[in-house]
Amino acid sequence: MEHTPRTRIHPMMAFAAGSVALVSLVGAASIAGLLPNSHASNAPNDAPVPIAAVAPAPAPVQAVAPQPEPRRVVEHKTIVHHTYAPQPVAPAPAPVVQNSVVGMGLGAVVGGLLGNQVGSGNGRKLATIAGAIGGGYAGNEIAKRNQQQQ
Repeated sequence: MEHTPRTRIHPMMAFAAGSVALVSLVGAASIAGLLPNSHASNAPNDAPVPIAAVAPAPAPVQAVAPQPEPRRVVEHKTIVHHTYAPQPVAPAPAPVVQNSVVGMGLGAVVGGLLGNQVGSGNGRKLATIAGAIGGGYAGNEIAKRNQQQQ
């Protein structure tokens, strides 16, 4: 027969359950009028109501017919769309081929390979990641410098 360990309830959960139960009991006692400072009344429902408590009937109020709202005149406005002549657009400069992406990729591969040669376990993984990031940055900078010289 297998023996499974019993899981215990966390003390904060037990405290929360106890506090909810206590607040519920105090609220029920207050509604029932069992607490001395509660303002609940224990009078039964079929107890006679004193005559002084009955409010006199209000005098009938004559209904006033509501005035209908005056009709509103709907104004239609014409919407004018202005068209403007397009502004002359200067021709865009010729796109510059950037070798920095290639340099960044090559640098990341070389840096990752070099970083993989260092350390063991998690240290090797961290060194590979750091080498790839550093190599990518270095490759990007080298490609930018070569592009500026040409």
